[in-house]
Amino acid sequence: MDYYKKELFLAEVDRKDNIIKKVERWEAHKESVLHRGFTAVLTYQDKIVLQHRKHLAFDGYFDLTFSSHQIFINDKLQTDLEAINETLKREWNIDKTELTSKIKYLGKFYYKAKDPNSIFTEHEIDYIYQTKLKNLPTPNPDYAYGFELVSKEEINQYKIAPWVNEIVKMIK
Repeated sequence: MDYYKKELFLAEVDRKDNIIKKVERWEAHKESVLHRGFTAVLTYQDKIVLQHRKHLAFDGYFDLTFSSHQIFINDKLQTDLEAINETLKREWNIDKTELTSKIKYLGKFYYKAKDPNSIFTEHEIDYIYQTKLKNLPTPNPDYAYGFELVSKEEINQYKIAPWVNEIVKMIK
């Protein structure tokens, strides 16, 4: 089944990041419901892996390195690490043995951004993580058009997703 067609439930949150209830993924994005998400930044040989995003929201933009959501499984919200590891496998064909450092939490922030080319809005409390790769990744073409290896200073040369500049400030 196509991942984008699956019915998934996210954590609707308030501005203090308290969970209010479950909300269906596409309803949250169509109705601009504040929800919890994450972004993980992958680096390889001191360069940032910039994903050329293939997605219903902000399609064709570049992201650091993948963004997704913690989802409810059997009424229990995934931990950030469970969600990150699942997304690494799904979008990048990577498991945690291919990382050279622990997945490190960098912080979180609030943002809201309407996609100018779709009906979707990203309205999130975004948890930010970073880790290093042993080898260059192979993106899954269902989720990425490709990727670029860049320095922090080169990121703004690309059509970046609205949340990227805030994350760049957190990258070590």
